[in-house]
Amino acid sequence: MLKKKAIMIGAGLANMAGAVYLIQEGNWNGKDITFYALDTHGANDGSTASEAAEEYWNKNHPMENTKGFIARGGRMLNYRTYVDLMDLLDRIPSVTEPGMTAAEDTRDFDSKHRTYDKARLLQGGKGIVDGHKLGLNNLDRILLSRLVMMPDNQEEKLDNVTIAEYFEDSPHIFQTNFWYMWETTFAFRTQSSAQELRRYMHQMIYEFTQIEHLVGVNRTRYNQYESIMLPLIKYLEGQGCNFVMNRRVTDFEFKNTPMQDEITVTGLEMENIEQGTVEHVTVDDETVVFFTNGSITDSATLGDFNTPAPENMDYGAASSLWKKACERFYNLGNPDKFFNDRDASEWVSFTLTTKNHILLNEITRITTQVPGNALNSFISTEPITPLGHKDVNMSIVVHHQPHFTTQKANESVIWGYFLYPRRRGEFVDKQYIKMTGKEMLQELIGQLSKVDPGPHNIMDLEDEIMGSVINCIPVYMPYASALFNNRAKSDRPEVIPKHSTNLAFTGEFVEQPYQMVFTEQSAVRSGEVAAFHFAGVSEAKLVKNPRFDKDPRVLLRATKRMFE
Repeated sequence: MLKKKAIMIGAGLANMAGAVYLIQEGNWNGKDITFYALDTHGANDGSTASEAAEEYWNKNHPMENTKGFIARGGRMLNYRTYVDLMDLLDRIPSVTEPGMTAAEDTRDFDSKHRTYDKARLLQGGKGIVDGHKLGLNNLDRILLSRLVMMPDNQEEKLDNVTIAEYFEDSPHIFQTNFWYMWETTFAFRTQSSAQELRRYMHQMIYEFTQIEHLVGVNRTRYNQYESIMLPLIKYLEGQGCNFVMNRRVTDFEFKNTPMQDEITVTGLEMENIEQGTVEHVTVDDETVVFFTNGSITDSATLGDFNTPAPENMDYGAASSLWKKACERFYNLGNPDKFFNDRDASEWVSFTLTTKNHILLNEITRITTQVPGNALNSFISTEPITPLGHKDVNMSIVVHHQPHFTTQKANESVIWGYFLYPRRRGEFVDKQYIKMTGKEMLQELIGQLSKVDPGPHNIMDLEDEIMGSVINCIPVYMPYASALFNNRAKSDRPEVIPKHSTNLAFTGEFVEQPYQMVFTEQSAVRSGEVAAFHFAGVSEAKLVKNPRFDKDPRVLLRATKRMFE
């Protein structure tokens, strides 16, 4: 059913992509597209701490120190796989590089700053670990090969199967360099979905051969808000799109029909969180609703240098609304699989801003690589898992500087995260979730001291490093890995549910053939599919997605690598 107007619930990457395709491929007028959202950051964020402190999830948990910068997370790109994202960014101008599209800006930066991670793994007593040695045994190889060779039409065999369950005959894999790198590159856990792991093994199979250096990883010039989201916002505003912020959509109104599976939205109820009032928006017959039905940054909270991030128990704005729709219709998935198991989904991260480069220079010395070369993960020296295995304690990303356009020349910004926030620090005897920004930095300095090759030790400079801190902001994200939670294929709705006349689901909690979640690729693809459907654009015009898992040469290289 063709439409002429659109309401976007959520102003993240997926819905903004949908709006661009409606305008450029559907020939819609931007004035007919309205966004209702809490903010415009989504999962591709980055801002000053003072700006972040004013956003919805943090207003009830005020920060004492609002200096410095904050990025709750950051995701690595890959041109070879993220074809829909690059198509989108080629359609809009960069906001920082005149005369370039956002895609040209990213390609230009990346061509001059190639990723080559020389210290992907570090461990006390070893220093930089030789990540080329994956450490797999024959049973590991057999089980991995079965994942890669499993056809798409057999994917349901992995419904509700965790990664730990899939490898129950070979738990050895969780003590290998392969696993340490895979879990921290993509944020998988042993309790994550084996089905999702299969998709990653299929779509990222070429990365398998170079994972220790992350050679295939591409990065934006600045943080992803300024390099991806802001160009989209500026373009859409220029096209006349309406952005109505500080709105939390709380319920749908649906048309009553004799057939109870027909989905037609007739109205939306929302809260104006600034005024504390309830508002109603009518959805007429000419309007389609794009709904981003889950967010990994919902319910996230901030701390500061002297304060841990508080734990927020809100189910989430997007997922709460999704649950409301599921109460009415039976074919829209199961949000509880993703948002009711924090043990499997929660992270804590931190963003450190310093007024000089002393820590940055020390990390460069210890890791032997310049800022911008992706990811450094610290492996424990003692078993820390329920299975008695060693595992990664924490990971850091030392960005190419500057990471923000307003960052001063003397300032450094460093990001890190703890994939298992209930574990305890090795140097600060607390659960990571209970640490202040200062304590997280102390833990980082301690981890660096264990792998410091000399001639001096970074621990000798601890006071000087602490004196350089502008702020270190811990972030609690209860749903950061929710997209990987164990589930069945039917637990995510289709982009266009069966019998839907005007409702599309977008983002990374929707079911799409071949797509990997936790990627800008899948988010953009969902918005593109929804836009083409309701604007009457032929699916033949959708961006063609490569299937590297079907390339014999790629598979041969991956097989060879498993035995090295």
